[in-house]
Amino acid sequence: MTQQQNNSDSEWVTKRIGDLGRVVTGKTPTTKESDNFGGDYPFITIPDLDGRVNIDLTARTLSEKGADRVKSSLLPSGAVMMSCIATVGKCGVTTKPSFTNQQINSVIPDDKTDSRFLYYIFTQLGHDLDIVGGGGSIYTNVSKSRFSDIEVSLPPLAEQRRIAHILGTLDDKIELNRRMNETLDEMARAIFKDWFVDFGPVRAKMEGRDPYLPDHIWKLFPDSLSDSELGQIPDSWEVKRLGDCFDLKMGQSPPSRTYNDDGEGLPFFQGRSDFGFRYPDNRKYCSAPNRTAESGDTLVSVRAPVGDINMAWERCCVGRGLAALRHETGSRSFTYYSTWTLQHELRRYEHTGTVFGAINKKQFEELLTINPKRDIVNAFESLVRVLDDRIEYNVAESRTLAAMRDTLLPKLISGEVRVNT
Repeated sequence: MTQQQNNSDSEWVTKRIGDLGRVVTGKTPTTKESDNFGGDYPFITIPDLDGRVNIDLTARTLSEKGADRVKSSLLPSGAVMMSCIATVGKCGVTTKPSFTNQQINSVIPDDKTDSRFLYYIFTQLGHDLDIVGGGGSIYTNVSKSRFSDIEVSLPPLAEQRRIAHILGTLDDKIELNRRMNETLDEMARAIFKDWFVDFGPVRAKMEGRDPYLPDHIWKLFPDSLSDSELGQIPDSWEVKRLGDCFDLKMGQSPPSRTYNDDGEGLPFFQGRSDFGFRYPDNRKYCSAPNRTAESGDTLVSVRAPVGDINMAWERCCVGRGLAALRHETGSRSFTYYSTWTLQHELRRYEHTGTVFGAINKKQFEELLTINPKRDIVNAFESLVRVLDDRIEYNVAESRTLAAMRDTLLPKLISGEVRVNT
């Protein structure tokens, strides 16, 4: 790659988005007919535009009947989408014939526009969207006509593809890490559920089945169940109040004057708004924290919504919307997956507040939980920590790749940095 001061001598041209292909605003078939939904066509809404480039999995789908009702808004593979109402600027690319709701405008690119390159242009339109997005009486609304009139600069198709390849290689690796982490997380949850929810090894011993764990782990499990307040549990295990076997620290918000965006102090999380797949994203900092969580603590949302979880990446300040949790053994992974199984109980507090759901420290500490023998907790930690360490490594790598992409992206799509042929 080489640098230049501008793109005036590089055959870059300025065009309206509407001149780059066909602009389509999504439609929603009537929800009164349930058979419009549940089929092979992805039905993309704003929550599906979750940071992935390629949107191949969606929360909802359309049936053939539903697709026929909104057939004029059909998007082929390679259409580039942007959310344009309320939450503006979230982007993605279709991977197969799909539909969106009316909050998303899309471009079906012509043969002179690369889909992936156009996606990267869309991710950088924040200022332009602010200018044209004042049409809604209550919330931001970038109408189809305003969206179509936004001007962007593009190089020739071959250079578009070279730029998209560089940025896409980084995003593809980030996506691969994301999918790998989902698989690792599912594996860890499956092990936890087998050991501590279904009591699989104990039941296998009771039924005389062959061991399916290493001998040093297998022999740690008892061979019978006993009645308890939570139903039958393995012999010698206990039902305890959460406060008797976990260290629970409720968050407390510091004065707002101590908040900053400049990295001064500790990362600050008021609630679950910055939660990610496993770790929260640092957006705010606090120069005078008064309640902190340590690296590896489980972070739990204690105000609407109640029960969402993440893990602290590093020492951080926690506000009143969060609590930090750690098992008495200090086991990071056991704490995290134990809290995952408690989510059903935590959700009960979602609608208990006068204005919004919340759980206080006393209520949290009174929750009942199964407390296994320490040697089994340690065995689980040794086994699953390997999976969680890999998740942490993948997250760290993806953050580095994302930082590299975010540095290169504006320079490449503006022509400030040129791609050698």
